Amino acid sequence: MLLKRFVVNLVSIILTIALLYLMGYLFNIPILSFHYEYTHNTATFSVSGGSLLPLIIGLVIGFFAEKLFIYRCRKKA
Repeated sequence: MLLKRFVVNLVSIILTIALLYLMGYLFNIPILSFHYEYTHNTATFSVSGGSLLPLIIGLVIGFFAEKLFIYRCRKKA
């Protein structure tokens, strides 16, 4: 049961994040796109990364998917 909960949670998080980043890439949505920029000058350097919104949404979806899985397992038993 514990392994199944982990697998459901992990798969839902990974699929949600992948789909949101894919939608951001395909439809050119900056808030869902992952972009990486590295700038190096003689004096300074700068690194910037992509959006964290798909990660946050993926974690929330994973939480609710796990709760739904637990509810359905208890309902069957």
